[in-house]
Amino acid sequence: MSKDDRILLAHGGGGQLSDQLIREVILPRVGEQEGEALGDSACLTVGSEKVCMTTDSYVVKPLFFNGGNIGKLAVCGTVNDLAVAGAEPMALSLGLIIEEGFATSQLETILESIGETARSCGVSIVTGDTKTVDAGAADGIFINTAGIGRLRYPNLGLDKVQVGDRILVSGTLGDHGMTIMSLRKDIRFQSPLCSDCAPLNGLIAELMEAAPNMRFMRDATRGGVAVTLNEIARGSGYGVIIRETDLPVAPTVRAAADMLGFDVLNIANEGKIVCVVPADQAEQALACCRSHDLGQQARLIGEVVCMPEGETPWVEMETKIGGKRLVQMPYGRELPRIC
Repeated sequence: MSKDDRILLAHGGGGQLSDQLIREVILPRVGEQEGEALGDSACLTVGSEKVCMTTDSYVVKPLFFNGGNIGKLAVCGTVNDLAVAGAEPMALSLGLIIEEGFATSQLETILESIGETARSCGVSIVTGDTKTVDAGAADGIFINTAGIGRLRYPNLGLDKVQVGDRILVSGTLGDHGMTIMSLRKDIRFQSPLCSDCAPLNGLIAELMEAAPNMRFMRDATRGGVAVTLNEIARGSGYGVIIRETDLPVAPTVRAAADMLGFDVLNIANEGKIVCVVPADQAEQALACCRSHDLGQQARLIGEVVCMPEGETPWVEMETKIGGKRLVQMPYGRELPRIC
């Protein structure tokens, strides 16, 4: 990026522009070691114990949506980032930036959701901060959370991925992003859209018992499954092939995406994980997901393949009509402010 460039909304979308901002502008100036893996959580050694730490900020618009609100989203997002790193979430911080004039009743509703969701995950809110800003400066409220957890499953990583591993998704794709966009566009369907916002630490703990040699997990949030699959390909050095006929997509989400011109693979989820599982444990991992309330629509959607020598790792989808197309990393942000 040149010194005359400006930050765009698209830089926060989880795609190519986000990656460019992080690698070219942020990391060189904050002391990150070159080549270090950029996961959603960092692994630290504290005394004799390994812990994971993560942080995230939430600016979703609108603040309230079918299936949750910004408070529930903040807790779930932070808990999930810890859980997919192999950690048992323990505690969260809570930072509130509240706009002057924001209704106290709405703040109370959001805080009640934060408390209820944290308790359901078995985590505590242990510290926090509150700031108020001028009217018009924060779209009502912004939330920052940080979380820590004990590392329970240390063998997850893109370096563990092998040719022949299967790709598992824990449920239907695009529910959260399409729910948010339908509210903004005031689009209504006979079957209402509902965000999949949910804490995944319980499901992940069961999955790790069912598939103890799990290679890698990631919650497919900004940029959707397309970003996660491309991260798997780039980080492992292998290709990924998926099948369009195996993608779990709710009919209403499919209709909304088609109507608005979105690729469902690029749409954010807030309660789904993408897993890379050894082939000999894939079926038990799938059965485990389907026995859990949050994984009943889980599917095996593809596999890891060897790349021809000299080729850059890619993600390819076999289409419904028998063709093939590349699944590329989204460039910017198709759906701004979805989390």
